[in-house]
Amino acid sequence: MGKTVESYRMALESEISRWNGFDRALRKEDREAFGELMDMCRSFAMAGGNATNPILFEPMVMSILLAQQKRILTLEKRLSINQNSPSIPEPEQAQEN
Repeated sequence: MGKTVESYRMALESEISRWNGFDRALRKEDREAFGELMDMCRSFAMAGGNATNPILFEPMVMSILLAQQKRILTLEKRLSINQNSPSIPEPEQAQEN
């Protein structure tokens, strides 16, 4: 019988665990950012599995780039809305006569 190929999600978790030494060497705030990057990879695991790419790291990087691009677009939309909204007028100061 043939050898069973592990799912992309299982391979992804194995790859993430191989980065544990790197993760532990980071400062706390950097560790949190690194954890977010790995969560981005997990978020797009289904797409990564469908990519059928033999190099696991490539779909991981694409997942991170896609998640960050989505964040950028969301922030740009928020910025655009804030810049286009009329500013709140300053209250009129009492005139002294």
